[in-house]
Amino acid sequence: MSVTADDDFTLYIDGKQVLNQPQRTDSWRTAHTADVTDPVRAAGGQVVVAVLATNRGAAPNPAGLLLRLKVDTSTGLRELVSGPGWRAAAAEESGWQRPEHDDSGWSAATAIGPYGTDPWGKGATVATPELPAPLLRKEFSFRRPVARARLYISGLAYYDAEINGRRVGRQVLDPGFTDYDETVLYTVHDVTEHVERGVNAIGVTLGRGFYGMTTPNVWNWHTPPWHGEPRLLAQLEIDHPDGSRTTIVSGPDWRITEGPTLSNSLYAGETYDARRAPRGWTHPGFDDKSWRAAPLQSAPKGTVRVQPHDPIEIIETVRPTAVTELRPGVHIVDMGRTLAGWTRLTVTAEAGTTVRLVHGEKLKADGSVHAETGHVPGRFQADEYICAGSGEEVWEPKFSYKGFRYVEVSGLPRRPEPAEVLGRVVHTKVEEVSDFHCSEPFYEQLDHAMRRTLLNNLHGIPTDTPMYEKNGWTGDAQLGAPVMAYAFGVHRFLSKWLGDLADSQLADGHLPVIVPSSGWGYHQLGPSPEWTTVYPFLVREMYRVYGDERVAQEHWPTLTLYLDWELSRLRDGLAVTALGDFLPPGSDGLPPEDTRLTATAYLYRALLHTAEMGEVLGEGATAKRYRAAAADLKSAFNAAFLDTKAGHYRTAKDPEYRQTSNAIPLAFGLVPDSARASVAASLVADVVARDNHLNTGALGTSVLLRALSAEGSPEVAHAIATQRSYPSWGYWFDQGADTMWEMWQLDSRSRDHYFHGTVVQWLHENVAGLRPGDAGWRTFTVRPDSRTGVDWARTSIRTVRGRAAVAWSRSDDRLRLHVEVPVGADAEVHVPAPSRSAATAPRGARYLRSEPGHVVYQVPHGQWDFTSRPGR
Repeated sequence: MSVTADDDFTLYIDGKQVLNQPQRTDSWRTAHTADVTDPVRAAGGQVVVAVLATNRGAAPNPAGLLLRLKVDTSTGLRELVSGPGWRAAAAEESGWQRPEHDDSGWSAATAIGPYGTDPWGKGATVATPELPAPLLRKEFSFRRPVARARLYISGLAYYDAEINGRRVGRQVLDPGFTDYDETVLYTVHDVTEHVERGVNAIGVTLGRGFYGMTTPNVWNWHTPPWHGEPRLLAQLEIDHPDGSRTTIVSGPDWRITEGPTLSNSLYAGETYDARRAPRGWTHPGFDDKSWRAAPLQSAPKGTVRVQPHDPIEIIETVRPTAVTELRPGVHIVDMGRTLAGWTRLTVTAEAGTTVRLVHGEKLKADGSVHAETGHVPGRFQADEYICAGSGEEVWEPKFSYKGFRYVEVSGLPRRPEPAEVLGRVVHTKVEEVSDFHCSEPFYEQLDHAMRRTLLNNLHGIPTDTPMYEKNGWTGDAQLGAPVMAYAFGVHRFLSKWLGDLADSQLADGHLPVIVPSSGWGYHQLGPSPEWTTVYPFLVREMYRVYGDERVAQEHWPTLTLYLDWELSRLRDGLAVTALGDFLPPGSDGLPPEDTRLTATAYLYRALLHTAEMGEVLGEGATAKRYRAAAADLKSAFNAAFLDTKAGHYRTAKDPEYRQTSNAIPLAFGLVPDSARASVAASLVADVVARDNHLNTGALGTSVLLRALSAEGSPEVAHAIATQRSYPSWGYWFDQGADTMWEMWQLDSRSRDHYFHGTVVQWLHENVAGLRPGDAGWRTFTVRPDSRTGVDWARTSIRTVRGRAAVAWSRSDDRLRLHVEVPVGADAEVHVPAPSRSAATAPRGARYLRSEPGHVVYQVPHGQWDFTSRPGR
């Protein structure tokens, strides 16, 4: 039987309950399949199916039912489907589930239409039974000594390998996620210490990841073109001192069986039955006669390449700060912080005891963990461990990670101790390369929260949220990349994801809004240039931060194909988008204004960035063409949106003044000189009129404070940054936040979402005053122009050329500024001072010019100390 209902149902056969779909809006999108042979057989010659279906939407809204029952009999196939012939009642009656109940007073059920009828469409998915994670093993022997041994391995989607009972490597959730029709990654491990002369054994467990996902979801990760059951490609090479080599290759001489991991899903979680775990199966001498020969599988279409980026690892173990009882047998574990990873469980219980761990970032009103989403109907972020009953048992998942702070634990024989439910922090292992400190504690709190949020979203790709989606949203990465590259060493990480962007490109140049993609995101919430111009933006940033022009050379053909595609679809000289300034206050998604404004601005910036890289690469003709296209966009942009009489930007759809519509043109250099002062003044006026609150979505938030500081209003930027009431960062933190949230409101879906945390770029570049210039920090700028409310600030970063640093402090009317410049670099230092006479520069500093509020010097490698009297 396969059945679903709008929104949930309980189904009976012969009066006995056989199926239930829990209460959840739109859960009809996931159909349930069950073997009902026994209840049908028990019913005898007449089978009565009774269903209680409930619609959770606003009334009036009748319930809907979609059902198919197939019964194989000795005389042939019999089939029952929902439709004409069914009877319905609006309310339950006593005994209505029983076959003898008199339903003659019920009305005929209305057949709305065949499957696929609007407005529901063909959105229901029948979940197929998931096979347990396979175990593969191979015994081998050799007599010669070992000089070195290397394991080359790609397990899709994930592998966990052991040789002679010892785990291979520290990595988890490996190899990295890609579009498997284009690229398949493998990793190399030094296993010299794992093998020895004589008999050896290698064992590999395979997980599903996105490659073999069976959990239905709105992004169609369960049905991509490259979907398949887990598979393994492995080669173990053992070199001997005499120059010979022993090679072990995965193939049909390996043995395979179903393992104790009954199910594993990046969204739903894992179920592990410890009673099924074969003891010693990765050691030599294990009896695998009951196992079968491993069948050969077809290879994915993608090119096999060595993994270029840093692995995902277990970075830290967190001890809970509190364990409380929600109700008898159910406990809430508070990790004391928001993290991405999983729970390490220690338990002593009888065989068959099932412990359930439900993970979430927040609690419901009743104190239970919030772990549900309409995007992934059904089970979500829930692990289950079935005890072996062998004394103390320790377990943690292998093939799924969660975003969470709280864990709802049930099934334990007693209250868990904190040491028995430990949080494991899991993300791509990137090195922290910078620091930030200042006299304003809240600014340090913001910096720390943004770093934590970014790390929680690094899992082989830059994700949007580790809990709800785990998708590589391109717009999120574009907004967060400057802070990401300042805080962490992400050269290899971003290089890999740029490859994913290229792999996702269609023949005409079209890019999806999430990368990698299952095929979703090209037309769902796309095209959206504010998102997909992350491609040219990152290529430019890789040169700016790391001096890596090879990235631009490698991606030049696909990069220009993308930009030419964007230019080909302009309408009236403007770019069009499906998104815009996403999630401003009071919105659950799209902004109210004409989104062509932000789309055109982002395409304009992308063209200039690519023209700059074209000049570096010697692609002068393309650079000239893109500069001309950018100039045309600028003209069309100002003709369409700049209201010269009002002195600011607006669109015909605006319900009120829009801060983003003015902050982005200021930040991107789109405002004519004649209008710059009025546009800046209008922005300040609106912020002040809102009692120093922002009114921006993700795009506007990323530039708002920097634009205000650049236009001479740092005190307004400071007022926004330190605001404590809604909408603001302070509002989040007064509600207990330790990471950045997705939405400004208290009921924000995700509480681990970095695209609204870009205030931290302003802290680094304007409060501390250190800004990357170009060519791998060959040039950079020091300009602490947002000092309102701060007495001192300092920051440093390990660049590809060495340490760059800024530290400033003020006492009374004097300011001291210390600058450190690495070898091979020059810094342009903007000393806060009203005139040259108010600034003192060290010998060797070359005076360049004076600007309003700053005196500008140039200094080469070395440490430099300036003083000034900046005034108020």
